[in-house]
Amino acid sequence: MKNTVFLNSKKLNFDNNINFSNLNNFTKVTQYDSSIESEILGKVKGQNIVVTKELPLSGELIAKFPSSVELICEAGTGYNNIDIKAAREKNITVCNVPGYSTDAVAQLVVAFILNLSSSLSKQQVMIKQNNFDNFSKDLQVPHFEISGKTLGVIGAGAIGQRVIKTALSLGMKVLVHNRSVKAIDNVEFVSLEELLKKSDFVTLHCALTKDTKYLIDTNKLKLMKASAFIINTARGAMIKESDLIEALRNKKIAGAALDVQYPEPPAFDNPLFSMDNVILTPHIGCKCIESRQRLLELLGGNIEAYINGKAINVVNL
Repeated sequence: MKNTVFLNSKKLNFDNNINFSNLNNFTKVTQYDSSIESEILGKVKGQNIVVTKELPLSGELIAKFPSSVELICEAGTGYNNIDIKAAREKNITVCNVPGYSTDAVAQLVVAFILNLSSSLSKQQVMIKQNNFDNFSKDLQVPHFEISGKTLGVIGAGAIGQRVIKTALSLGMKVLVHNRSVKAIDNVEFVSLEELLKKSDFVTLHCALTKDTKYLIDTNKLKLMKASAFIINTARGAMIKESDLIEALRNKKIAGAALDVQYPEPPAFDNPLFSMDNVILTPHIGCKCIESRQRLLELLGGNIEAYINGKAINVVNL
């Protein structure tokens, strides 16, 4: 039986409500709540399969892994935390778990759109500040229907397509920018520049790579409407934060909803926390209990398939 070590299971099971029993059906599992870099080599000794959740594994570290390690499983979709080139050079297979949080992340994106369109968060802050102007005077904040508005979707993978489907059902027009044109009804594929110019909401759903890091910077933000909002539930580094802060301060765009930051967690004196046209959440898109349990089931499928010689979801072929 293969030996598996989960280096930081508390990142996934932070509330102790996730059942790991399915992993024990085909591998002997050792779990650690968390691991720092200096501990990792000792913890992977004698292990065949290493499981991480958003834990950095540098090329230098992977190069020192013992020969027993055959597989690294990222317990999530994004694997930018793992040096996959270094793993390939060590003949270590790397796989991820795509699709486990599609519904949860899409749900959060739609919640952001609805919240921004009604200034819901801003209204609640006003109440907490004992500002009751929305009740005693005419409505003091923006409030508009999303039907007929244009949603720009950058990245048409599983999550992007689920967001598209929901947006269309709500009467929105949808523009898509993707590396390739896909067969999706009732949407228009356009350049990134055209999408930014025409969209009322822009949402990011692509992987973080060297090509997408700081995909949205000052030059891209300048293309957006002053009334437009940007939403990021993918990876924080896709938006150059300093440029976004400047655009928000100068009212170049109307607002932002960010479930991801760079770095995470952000510094607690970050200006984004105090901006009334920003919604910040602590990377909760994938943290629904249903999606986390689904992740464990799919992770088990990855490990079982590898043990049976039919590896799936491999990202470093």
